[in-house]
Amino acid sequence: MHRLLQLTLDFFDSVDAAPVPGPKTKEPRKRPAEPPSAAPTTPAPRLDEILQPASFRHPRANREAVLGDSVVAFEFRRAKRRNIGFMVGPEGLTVSAPNWVPLYEVDAAVRSKSPWILRKLGDAHERQQRVESARIDWREGATFPYLGEPVSVVLDPRHAFKEVGGILQPAEGGLPGEPRHALHIGLPHHAEPAQIRDAAQAWLMRQAKRVFTERLDHIAPQLAVRWRKLVLSNAGTRWGTAHSDGLIRLNWRLIHFRLPVIDYVVAHELSHLRVMDHSPRFWDTVATVVPDYAQLRGQLKDEALPTW
Repeated sequence: MHRLLQLTLDFFDSVDAAPVPGPKTKEPRKRPAEPPSAAPTTPAPRLDEILQPASFRHPRANREAVLGDSVVAFEFRRAKRRNIGFMVGPEGLTVSAPNWVPLYEVDAAVRSKSPWILRKLGDAHERQQRVESARIDWREGATFPYLGEPVSVVLDPRHAFKEVGGILQPAEGGLPGEPRHALHIGLPHHAEPAQIRDAAQAWLMRQAKRVFTERLDHIAPQLAVRWRKLVLSNAGTRWGTAHSDGLIRLNWRLIHFRLPVIDYVVAHELSHLRVMDHSPRFWDTVATVVPDYAQLRGQLKDEALPTW
């Protein structure tokens, strides 16, 4: 009996120990491991944001046109003239029209001239950038062009240089790529930029008077003309003028250029003492002295000089 009871207890103990089957349940699906958080990235710019149209804006612009991929804001003015005129200068595009021309015809004319306008505006913009890059910071070691070569400024308070304003001497060091000459100016090292600029300009104008006189005396006999008087000018856009009485005006800033370029301008003005226009006969006269005048004329137009 005791043995039967023990067997019964053993049976129920084994049943209780067995797992009780139940309804099958789905195990939760494991989520993939997330990568470590990264720094927020800037969204890529849109194409229309990258390809912004070029813009040319005249400081006195009162009309605007879209020419090709460019926005051109131009100065429009009425003038006593027979047709519509276009002028591109350092400030931008200026359009002039008679009073009787309606605005829609002006706009149509601007669109029809768009290739020429955009080319001229691009050239003017590039030239302005070259002018800005040629701007001189007047201080010790500043450089400026003289007869096509760079010259550095040396402040030399030991000398006054009263007679000539300065002395051009070989530059110290003479390393490749550095100016070979230096202009010694009798100013203290704490001189103001305007003082340094004025001293350098005074020296350059003296050199211009000397060099231009020499070139006039050299070229005039070749053209069988006589010049009477030389006057240095500071014109903004004209390099020289000639009067029938033999008076020659030459812009002193020509002294920045190489001697062949100066000779072209001198020959140009002296040729006007024989031919007072720009006819083919005039250019033939210039060519007798300066055969490559066209190339030199291009250098005169393209080279950017420092502003004074």
